[in-house]
Amino acid sequence: MAAPEIPVCLARSSAYDRTAVASLVEEMAGPLGLASSYAGQTVLLKPNLISAAAPALACTDADFIAGVALWFLEHGARVRIGDSPAFGTAARAMQRQGIIAALRGLAVEPIEFVTPVSRVLPCGCPVAIAAEGLDCDLLVNLPKIKAHNQTCVTLAVKNIFGLVIGMRKAMLHMREGGRTGRFVEVILELLDLLPPHLAIADGIVAMHRDGPINGEALALGCVAASGNPVAVDTALLALLELDSSRSPLWREAARRGMAGSSLADIVYPALPPAAFTGSGFTAPGELNGIRFNPLRFVRGMVRRFVLALRPQL
Repeated sequence: MAAPEIPVCLARSSAYDRTAVASLVEEMAGPLGLASSYAGQTVLLKPNLISAAAPALACTDADFIAGVALWFLEHGARVRIGDSPAFGTAARAMQRQGIIAALRGLAVEPIEFVTPVSRVLPCGCPVAIAAEGLDCDLLVNLPKIKAHNQTCVTLAVKNIFGLVIGMRKAMLHMREGGRTGRFVEVILELLDLLPPHLAIADGIVAMHRDGPINGEALALGCVAASGNPVAVDTALLALLELDSSRSPLWREAARRGMAGSSLADIVYPALPPAAFTGSGFTAPGELNGIRFNPLRFVRGMVRRFVLALRPQL
């Protein structure tokens, strides 16, 4: 028997407006099998928050987040939002990135990812992930579509790495990022630890040429959503007209035969990837190693320590 096709909804959107984003989620709800009511359920929004100091383009847009929150609130959910930024706290990042202001008037509870839960992944790697990221009925992964100078692009699968708490992410880069390391295996195996999961990618304005911080804006005008983050990545690699094999995360997913790693696995209830042909998205020509430069690693540890000493907003 053939495996069931995985729906990936691709839609056009030209501007950040929370009402328009909520309407897009409503259009996608049927094809994605979302519930008509989330009454009594906790929905956790997990955006891409680099840090308070990062350019706004590097993070999931504040009004995009508010639009997704609005849809779930209108369907009865208790909505939380959290992440573990590379530097500093989620509270500081959400304040500085305008997310708290965008959520004003919406009953959304900001939380910090601070409580480690230890797991040993099938690849043998121990990880500590945030208990707060698992304590929900539905995890809504809200990645920013960006170029990435280590992984070619950062999409739905890579955004799950934010469930690893704080400095532990940098430690995994150092420990598992070498040529014989298991870094991409770690990220893919985190997917099996997740509660029910929905990915909605923000590509209304994408970051390209460089990333994940210092790239350039590209008006891609795209929102992509699916209950399968691997399928979102596969569809977006096609949409961006990139050679999928340049993405180490996609290569490993394909090697494992993961559902969603083949275009043949996917059905498009709305627009196909070809509808976005000619977007002009450019990924870095040469990728850096995943393992951090030791000097950069030490500087990052010092910066985390300094930020931890600052008073919270």
